[in-house]
Amino acid sequence: MENKVSSLLGIQYPIIQGGMIWCSGWRLASAVSNEGGLGLIGSGSMYPEVLREHIKKCKQATHKPFGVNIPLLYPNIEEHIKIIIEEGVKIVVTSAGNPKTWTSHLKQHGIKVIHAVSNIKFALKCQEAGVDAVIAEGFEAGGHNGREETTTLVLIPAVKKVLQIPLIAAGGIGSGQAIAAAFCLGADAVQIGSLFAATEESSAHLNFKKAIVQAQEGDTQLTLKQLTPVRLIKNKFFQEVYAAEKRGAGIEELQQLLGRARAKKGMFEGDLEEGELEIGQVSGSINEIKTVAQVMKQLVEEFTQTQEHFKKISVHSLS
Repeated sequence: MENKVSSLLGIQYPIIQGGMIWCSGWRLASAVSNEGGLGLIGSGSMYPEVLREHIKKCKQATHKPFGVNIPLLYPNIEEHIKIIIEEGVKIVVTSAGNPKTWTSHLKQHGIKVIHAVSNIKFALKCQEAGVDAVIAEGFEAGGHNGREETTTLVLIPAVKKVLQIPLIAAGGIGSGQAIAAAFCLGADAVQIGSLFAATEESSAHLNFKKAIVQAQEGDTQLTLKQLTPVRLIKNKFFQEVYAAEKRGAGIEELQQLLGRARAKKGMFEGDLEEGELEIGQVSGSINEIKTVAQVMKQLVEEFTQTQEHFKKISVHSLS
């Protein structure tokens, strides 16, 4: 599975683990990196001193490349950037903000920068900003999502047409078959979130992991579009939001309903009723809590089998 993204990042497989808040600590990141992918520490849920601790522990747990995911709207962004540079992190994935703000600064310190987007317009802005690669994330993805609601199947080929730098597909990818499909659409690598959120090494609460594997088709939905769109499992909190939106609640009321630390309450503390449970549509096909090693082995085997299947398909099969 070697290609220009795996060469760019110095990894065995072009598989990047999503830097998910409350799920992506040093244990998950190091485990993914040790299995040949790119592990990411999700800094969006960390105070600066906590981020430094996770980076240090990750460096002790793996000698392979790993990175840090940074939401650019994070209030302590300057401190996070400073820590990343001081600790010698070589790969950063940015999101939720203007890539021009920090890309050149990070690259001046020898850091490779990848930025996540949900549409063609911002993919082009990333390219102009000088990032090394772009993650294009479809509507199926968990957590914060694009307002356009463009699916991965549509988004990846559309972005590929206008992009000259490497393209990483995200959203709804949870199998080797899906990886192969993303490559067929023009992606050079994939980012996988939900599948890794449910692993043993994920820092998410066991209650949340069990909720992921119990989720069925249709159990997640994109909501809070007036604030920042986010895909959630349909629990008590979701139903309260849904009811408020249905009666025409404004931004202020929704902000009050959301309150503070909802994601921490659900994903990290395990409150499945009042917490915000961010996960992707692919959760409907995740049926077991596995180790990262098991997940990576299965992804590679499924991808290889799919490649073999493609070889057997003739042009006449499509007519």
